[in-house]
Amino acid sequence: MSAGASRLSDPDRASDGSRYRLRDLFTPLDTLLVSGGDPRLALDPTDRVNGYGCAASPEPEIWNFASSTASTISQAAYDRAALAREELMHKCLFDEVEIAFDARCEDMRDELRGHLQLQPRVDVVFSPSGTDSQLHALFLARAVLRAPPVSIVVGADQTGSGTIHTARGHHFSSMTASGFAVRKDGAVAGLAGASLALPLLETAPGIAMRADADAAVLHAVETTIAQGAPVLLQILDASKLGWRAPSAACLDEIARRWPRKVQIVVDACQARLGRRRLRSYLDRGYMVLMSGSKFFGGPAFSGALLVPKGLSRSLDRVEGIAPGIFDYAGRCDWPMGWTALRSRFDRRPNFGQWLRWEAALAEIGSYYAVPGAFRARVLAELAAGIDSMIALSPSLRAVPATRTAGMDDEEFAQTTIFPFMLLRGGKPVSTAETSAVHRAMARDMNEEINGSAADRQIAAQRCLIGQPVRLERQDEATQAVLRLCVGARLVTEAWSPDTAEAQRNVQRLLDRIAHVLVKIELLLDRGAVAAGPVNSAFEV
Repeated sequence: MSAGASRLSDPDRASDGSRYRLRDLFTPLDTLLVSGGDPRLALDPTDRVNGYGCAASPEPEIWNFASSTASTISQAAYDRAALAREELMHKCLFDEVEIAFDARCEDMRDELRGHLQLQPRVDVVFSPSGTDSQLHALFLARAVLRAPPVSIVVGADQTGSGTIHTARGHHFSSMTASGFAVRKDGAVAGLAGASLALPLLETAPGIAMRADADAAVLHAVETTIAQGAPVLLQILDASKLGWRAPSAACLDEIARRWPRKVQIVVDACQARLGRRRLRSYLDRGYMVLMSGSKFFGGPAFSGALLVPKGLSRSLDRVEGIAPGIFDYAGRCDWPMGWTALRSRFDRRPNFGQWLRWEAALAEIGSYYAVPGAFRARVLAELAAGIDSMIALSPSLRAVPATRTAGMDDEEFAQTTIFPFMLLRGGKPVSTAETSAVHRAMARDMNEEINGSAADRQIAAQRCLIGQPVRLERQDEATQAVLRLCVGARLVTEAWSPDTAEAQRNVQRLLDRIAHVLVKIELLLDRGAVAAGPVNSAFEV
C-alpha cells in the first residue's frame, strides 16, 4: 500500500504541527531550494551540483545556454526567494504557517496568470515538476471523462524520461517529492491504466520529424475509441528538439469527430509558445503542462498544470479519489476554489517547490517586462547568428528545424532550441563521447588543452548547454545530439532602453555563443575528453 492510502482515514490532520513547519523555514536557503522534489534535485556531495549541473546558489561566472534542460539560478531570482521566505516568516507571526503559506500560493497563481495574460477563470495547480503535473493531469482527466482513459503520448521519444511511467499511472521515481518511498514503475493506486506511445522521429535515415504525425495521431485515437475507451491525448508544444505535434488542423478534426471522448493535455513544459497560443489552447478546453524552469530559466524544478474553468467544474462530481494521488500533492497545491478536493489532502507546505516558483516568477516577470518588439528582435537575431555559426563549423551538423502550421506564436515563431550532432572526419562521434563533451563544457578544461593561451582561455570558460538527447531507431546505431538554447534570461539581460547599449548586449551574447562553439571544437579536435558512462549526462 502506498503512503497516501494510509492517510485516507484522517485527511484533515495537521500532521506535525505548525511550530515544526515554522522551524523548517529557518533551514539555509540553498537547502530549501533543493528540497521538496524527487532525487533529480539532489546535490552531488563533491561538486555540489544536481543532475543537471546546476548549483543551488547563483554562479554568475557560468554561461547559461541550457534552458531546454535547466539553468543556474540568477542573483535576482535568488534574492526574490530570500525575500519571500523572510516575508512568510513575518506573516507566520500572525497566522498559522499553513494559512499564511496557502494565501501566498494563491497570490502566486494570480501573479502567474497576470504574467501570462490568462483569465481569472483559468486555475493553476502547482507541483514540484512537470512530471508530477502529468500525474495531476491524469487524475483530473479521469474525473472529466468519467472513466479511466487510455493515455496517448505524442512524441514519446521527445518528452521527459518519466512520461513513460506517468502516462500509465505509474511512479516515475523511487521517492516522491513529498518524501514517500515508492517502487519505481509500480502502479499509483487508483491511477494505473493503459498507454500508447507515438514517437516523432522519422524512421528514415537522418534526423527529422515524421511526416505522418497527424495521421498516426488520428489512427491511434480512432482505434482506441473504437475499443470503447476514452482518450487522454498528450500533445507536444514543444519537444526536447523544439518540435510541435500534431497540427492545429489535426486537433480540429479530433474535436469534430470525437467530442467529449478525448481530453487533450498540452506538454508545454518548455514554455516556448506565445501567450496568444497558450490562451487558445485553454479556450479549446485543453489542460496545459508548463514549467518555470525551462525557457524562463527558473531553478529546476517548478511545475504547473493550467486548467480551464469548464474542466475544474467536473471535480464537483468526483465521488472517490485515487488514493495514490495523495503521495503527489498537498492541500496548498490545489486552487482555493476547489474546496471539496482540497479538504481531502494534508496541509503540508512544500517550501522547496514554493521557493523555486518564487524564483521562476521573478524570471517570468522580468521577461515580460521587456517590450514585445525587442523580445522578438533579439530572438530573431540570436537565431540567425546561431544558425550561421553552426553551419560554418566543420565539427557540427545542425538538426533542421521543423515548422508546424497553426496558431499565431508571436516571438516564438523563431527557433529557440538548436540541436546539433558532433562530427569528427565528417562522421558522428559516439554517444559516449557526446556525453563526455557535454560534461566537459561545464568544467574548466584549461589544463586538458594543449594549445595557445587563447585556446586555453576558451577552454577555461564554464558553459551549460542542453543535455544530450538520445535518438534511437530499430536496427540502427543510437545517435545523440547536443542543444544550444536561447532562454528568457538572455533576452532580459540584453534589454536596455538605450538602443546602442542593447545592440552591444546582443553582440556580446553572440560572441559568447561563438566562444561556446569554439570550445566544443577544441574538445573534439584535441581529444581532451574521456568517454564515461553513456547514461550519465543524458536528458533525465
